[in-house]
Amino acid sequence: MTKEWVFGNAKIVTAAEIIEGAVLIRDGLIADISTSGAAKADSDLDGAYLLPGLVELHTDHLESHYRPRPGVAWPAIGALLAHDAQVAAAGITTVFDALRAGAFDSDAGGLRRANGELSQAIAKGRASNMLRADHRIHLRCELPCPDTFDTAEELVEQDLVDLLSVMDHTPGERQYVSLDKFRQYYLGKKIMSEERLEVFITERRELNILHSDRNRRAIVNLAAAKGLKLASHDDATEEHVAEAVADGVTISEFPTTEEAARTAHGHGLAVLMGAPNLVRGGSHSGNISTADVARTGCLDVMSSDYVPASLLHAAFALPQHVPEISLPEAVTIVSRNPARVIGLDDRGEIAPGKRADLIEVRLMDDHPVVRSVWRAGDRVV
Repeated sequence: MTKEWVFGNAKIVTAAEIIEGAVLIRDGLIADISTSGAAKADSDLDGAYLLPGLVELHTDHLESHYRPRPGVAWPAIGALLAHDAQVAAAGITTVFDALRAGAFDSDAGGLRRANGELSQAIAKGRASNMLRADHRIHLRCELPCPDTFDTAEELVEQDLVDLLSVMDHTPGERQYVSLDKFRQYYLGKKIMSEERLEVFITERRELNILHSDRNRRAIVNLAAAKGLKLASHDDATEEHVAEAVADGVTISEFPTTEEAARTAHGHGLAVLMGAPNLVRGGSHSGNISTADVARTGCLDVMSSDYVPASLLHAAFALPQHVPEISLPEAVTIVSRNPARVIGLDDRGEIAPGKRADLIEVRLMDDHPVVRSVWRAGDRVV
């Protein structure tokens, strides 16, 4: 039996424009968009914005629910459900939950258990239809760690991974190319003493020499063999981007300099930047801002990273920071673009034939507030 529903009296944000009218949903898909004010509506949105469901490619927010305090592990399904509720309420209908491969310390076994429990919880949640959003797994591979590839291979062989990324948080590499800036940041935060910091830097750089190149080659080959999309993380130089291009990377996550962002974009990599960076007004670690990347014309995708609500907030804030970017263009950066770069061409925009992942948004004191969310035509919030 055909199931139809009409959302009327809405400001419909398509990839190209804002249309005042109605959207017809048929069997979970967008069937038609009408500008007729006479269209009979099953749901009168009373002038609210109707946006495509947001697509999130990189959030490690699930970990904060699984380990709400140091030494406390929450049941994996409960952590996932809490995370899912927050993600959906933020207007995110497709989310790539970031798990980590690779531990620097004696917690390697604990991290692998966490990955196993959380990945199985996501698989179970998807299979039993208990989740509001469509959850996938993004495995972040920390290259200097001795156990990185074994962990990655184990999850990939179970067909649990949808996206792989390679990252290296060694002092003097990537996020902190300058050791002086690294020292300034850590000493300023009073994370450790100056003496301990120098030992820490030495230990981490030794691990980098021992493991990073070997792990990178193995992860790159694994992605190619399994047909998985591959992202790079914290590219800082043209050389970093050249390495990413040679390795078949398609997404450059959080490039730290304008040079890297421009080079990545010029080579056809999707440049992904943080929505919290835009909302806060800059990088928490002193790198290039999301707004500045947008001003160069190189911003392709935004990610909520560690604050799910930041993605929608940033979409509405981006045209204020960069006036030449319209609201439809900003919404595309958090919906159609991430969907396309990851190969989910069935969603990410309000257009006939696309999946009816939709969010009703109202501006209150210039802040976007999610009122309702639908996934494949079914209301989930």
